Amino acid sequence: MPLKYPIGIQTFSELRTEGYVYIDKTKYIYELLQGKYYFFSRPRRFGKSLLISTLHDIFLGNKHLFSGLWIEDKITWEKYPIIHLSFGNTSFKDIGLRKAIENRLEDVANEHGIIFQTSSIGDKFTELIKGLSIKKKVVILIDEYDKPIIEYLSKEEMPKALENRDILKEFYSVIKDLDAYIHFFFLTGVSKFSKVSIFSDLNNLHDITMHPNYSSLLGYTQAELEFYFKERLEEITHKNNISYPDLLYKIRQWYNGYAWLGTEKVYNPFSILNFMSSADFQNYWFATGTPTFLTKLMRENFNFNIEEITVDEGMLGNFRIENLNEITLLFQTGYLTIKEREDNIYTLTYPNKEVKNALNNFLLQEFSYNLNVASPVWNMNKDLKKKDIESVVGRLNTLFANIPYQIFEEKQESFYHAVIFLAFQLLGYYAQAEVSTSKGRIDTVVHHENTIFVMEFKVNDSAENAIAQIKERKYHQKYLHQGKEVILLGFACQNKEIADWKMEIV
Repeated sequence: MPLKYPIGIQTFSELRTEGYVYIDKTKYIYELLQGKYYFFSRPRRFGKSLLISTLHDIFLGNKHLFSGLWIEDKITWEKYPIIHLSFGNTSFKDIGLRKAIENRLEDVANEHGIIFQTSSIGDKFTELIKGLSIKKKVVILIDEYDKPIIEYLSKEEMPKALENRDILKEFYSVIKDLDAYIHFFFLTGVSKFSKVSIFSDLNNLHDITMHPNYSSLLGYTQAELEFYFKERLEEITHKNNISYPDLLYKIRQWYNGYAWLGTEKVYNPFSILNFMSSADFQNYWFATGTPTFLTKLMRENFNFNIEEITVDEGMLGNFRIENLNEITLLFQTGYLTIKEREDNIYTLTYPNKEVKNALNNFLLQEFSYNLNVASPVWNMNKDLKKKDIESVVGRLNTLFANIPYQIFEEKQESFYHAVIFLAFQLLGYYAQAEVSTSKGRIDTVVHHENTIFVMEFKVNDSAENAIAQIKERKYHQKYLHQGKEVILLGFACQNKEIADWKMEIV
């Protein structure tokens, strides 16, 4: 029987009763049940809501839904009173956050015959917890806690983000003093940037975001992929005339790569489910939410080369809303992941081909002020294979053409670097910007099949001088004797275009 893929399904009971494939994560959940207070962050579409729904059914005592799963005979099945809040489903955008919280608290109170005697959301939350705990301690499950903030992070909407932060702080501040009434507390979100200000009074949360024991709590491991989707993978190999190892390699390149300090990397579950359904390699996860705010922030700070970024531990987690850092946000929202760690220093990189291709596409659109970058970029590939630099320059000038002149004038050379670097990145070439040598910094180096291009840009100067600088400072020397042809490219840039160029083959 063909597998049913739970694409977009976030309700555990529906997934189990309707016969959808479920990757059994209940062994990890069992470990969670040994503790009490948790905070867990993962990017969107990684299964956080399904995890909350699974916990909800465990605490309702719905043992029948867990038939055949690891946890079935490992716990005593009991029913607890539950407060389940999801800020992904509330109408805070329409009626305001405070009113949305009040409405949800009143819904839960009405279900249990509780009548509020107070008016503030903090006091009502307290009443609800105490009222529900008369017979048994309460389970509190909160999903997407940070959405009322991250929805308003642009400069224009920042006051709303700050207002919502203060409302959430008021709401959550009552939790710590209610420990005697709480059996289990679990909070999920995309980011940690608002954690300090919201939870300044809630310091008993166990943050398991980067705990190695829970690195595979969400996302699929290689073993899980090959176990649960084995028949489908074999079917795809036959239909597409590709070997099983080659198919696995290609899937890893596209969708694997997310790391949170565990022993192995995990796949993006949303992308895998979509791929298994269609057998077509596409940008599934990225297409569900264009990071417009992030790409604009990156353009404002002229941050376009994020292939490998070194940061300290503090930069990965906590900072104030008023002082946003795009690298921290890129990590927390899933556009960067951990490549390696040495002590408290982390190297971040793109998790996989899906994210790298899609993000570079949006960055190139942002830096070139051009929504149609596909045509000139993909045609560059044909030109490069023929070493037709004249045509390559023409394609690049097409990308420069839409940048507003008054904006371009502020950072001329930086725009040339950004657009050219991103164009090569989007083609799948290995591009490096501002490569340090013993005698200076190379503007751009591009590795393409059997060729290495060493590039230098000169604004209001000549292409000859650009080539002369490469040779004088021996920028190309480190790339010799690698079995590849080394080509020096000098570009003379002025009036928002590459006006002249010169090429030398070493």
